Amino acid sequence: MHVGIESSAGGAAWELELRRLAASEEDTARGMFFQGTLDVVGFLGGDGAVARCKGVAGLWEINPVHMYPVSRFLRLSSTAARLLAPQLDGFEGVLRRMGTQATVDFVSSMFGRDLMHTAAGSPRKLLQSLGDAYRAAVSYGDRYPLWTGEKSARFIMRRDFMPAAYHEGVLQGVLEAIGAREVRVAGRQVALLDSEYELSWK
Repeated sequence: MHVGIESSAGGAAWELELRRLAASEEDTARGMFFQGTLDVVGFLGGDGAVARCKGVAGLWEINPVHMYPVSRFLRLSSTAARLLAPQLDGFEGVLRRMGTQATVDFVSSMFGRDLMHTAAGSPRKLLQSLGDAYRAAVSYGDRYPLWTGEKSARFIMRRDFMPAAYHEGVLQGVLEAIGAREVRVAGRQVALLDSEYELSWK
């Protein structure tokens, strides 16, 4: 179970705002993550919700491979989470779903295909290469595994702007995409922009 800095929706929204304030214009993410979130919003909330999220982010046309300020993604994500929380088990449920969608979009991109080819069906190789894959998708942060067993690891993220619930969805999705079974992911925030994830699979 994810343990956040705040458990309430209001606290989670405020946490996203603090993250946004910590970001600079040089902290960027590829448009595929924006589009993936908008796909979730459109599916569950309709065109009006999509328009509202685009307006908040100040982005009306999004190129999946272009880099955009992560501060805009945080605005979009916060609005999406508030709009969809009643349908997806609260604020963190929305973030988790957004993370899962991000994995779907990433795996189908040229960056994700390179990662899956390098991993060659091995969850360990996947996690070892995941930090490099993140660097192809975002301009900030550091990510790496610490091995705790043959089929378990603690995955470390430093200076990442998305909450642990989002990356729980990402990590669950990418391990399942490589063919891992009975995947378990439990994330925790250790600081505003730092998080750690206990991973296991069969």
